[in-house]
Amino acid sequence: MALFQIGNDNITIQIDSMGAELKSLKRLDTGTEYMWEGDPAFWNRTSPVLFPLIGGLKNDEYLHEGRRYKLEKHGFARNMQFTLKSQTNKEIWFSLESNEETMKKYPFAFLLELGYELQENTVIVKWKVTNPSSGDLYFSIGGHPAIRCPILEGAKQTDYRIRLDVKDKVMTSVIESGLISGEKEECPLEDGYLRITENMFDIDALVIEDHQAHETAFVKPDGSTYLTVRFDAPVFGIWSPAGKSAPFICIEPWYGRCDSLDYAGTWAEREWGQHLAAGECFEASYQIIV
Repeated sequence: MALFQIGNDNITIQIDSMGAELKSLKRLDTGTEYMWEGDPAFWNRTSPVLFPLIGGLKNDEYLHEGRRYKLEKHGFARNMQFTLKSQTNKEIWFSLESNEETMKKYPFAFLLELGYELQENTVIVKWKVTNPSSGDLYFSIGGHPAIRCPILEGAKQTDYRIRLDVKDKVMTSVIESGLISGEKEECPLEDGYLRITENMFDIDALVIEDHQAHETAFVKPDGSTYLTVRFDAPVFGIWSPAGKSAPFICIEPWYGRCDSLDYAGTWAEREWGQHLAAGECFEASYQIIV
């Protein structure tokens, strides 16, 4: 593993080559660190890339071309060493390619590229997935950045709020045993604000599907915004470890999600999954603004 840093006049970031994971995001004028520190007492990660799977599989396995495969929750990319491809003052790129070991549990050739670009006070997290083979490539990909909340020492998380670009409500997909139950619950908003409560994550993440929102912002008790996440993803999650009162919350843009309780299809038929024909490339991104 190796740690890389880039910066501009406003912010600096650090990325670990292990998982090409964002480890630090700081404003230079205040010295404020916005990323969770990765304390294993709560959660030992900061911003893993979820590839080629988001969430879990029914029975921890999937079916492809008549054969069943095991694949760990959130996939394997977050636990692999990426290669540095390029680095400038404002942009850095890493890559990961399929190999003999990945093909044993995920029989698809792929090239995954992960980039970070700085524009003023914004980090643009970029994904490129290329299919180098003559066959089809099926995958999911998502982000999992953990944002410090509370951001001020001595403050209570429950005094903070999350603002969405929706006014009245969102519908969340009910999670049961780590899978989508098929039921929906109404999550009311107060003029776009979601109140953070002590028991908000007792069951699991809040999973919001169908392009219901594309921006979230962390709001201090005084009403000021200190960080915004923008995305085009069709699904996103809001998560913190259940029952731990962890001092961070993750905003997770997803192109894919976990299986449903009643799922009985193949890997190619998974809901919100992505598909590339031979030689095609998928590109997506999200922004973190401080």
